[in-house]
Amino acid sequence: MQQLDSLGELAALVRRRKGLYVRWAPTPEHRPGTSRDELTGAELPGLSVNPLDPEPWWRDQPLELWLARRLYDYCHLRHERRRETKPWVLAGRIVGSGPDNEPLLTDPEPVGRISTAVLGEARDLLRDRARHDADWGPLRRPPELTTRAPSRNSRD
Repeated sequence: MQQLDSLGELAALVRRRKGLYVRWAPTPEHRPGTSRDELTGAELPGLSVNPLDPEPWWRDQPLELWLARRLYDYCHLRHERRRETKPWVLAGRIVGSGPDNEPLLTDPEPVGRISTAVLGEARDLLRDRARHDADWGPLRRPPELTTRAPSRNSRD
């Protein structure tokens, strides 16, 4: 499985292969086959994932910015879950939508692991854009997420 150490590497993978998703879990095989709705406990018919392919309305915006946004949306899961949670790139078949309208994936194929350096790079890119573009909305996240991620040279 490929280790992804930069937004550029993740973008190159997404350009080469359509239909990839990010899943936040301790391992790509964590609870193989299903997810649970955290509010009700209902078992879902697949794994909760988020698509990495940009939507058509994204148009000429940089793919790296799209990916940074996708990662930033759920980076809080690293801190909220009991076990160490990491972002994984998966492929598979979509069988429906979860309670937050997220795709549900079956037949998961682990493709890559996204390092914490990529999460820091995503956060920094979004903060930089927000600082220089008055039209951007707030980037609210819990205070522990505002600290700098480990450097690319650190072990994940």
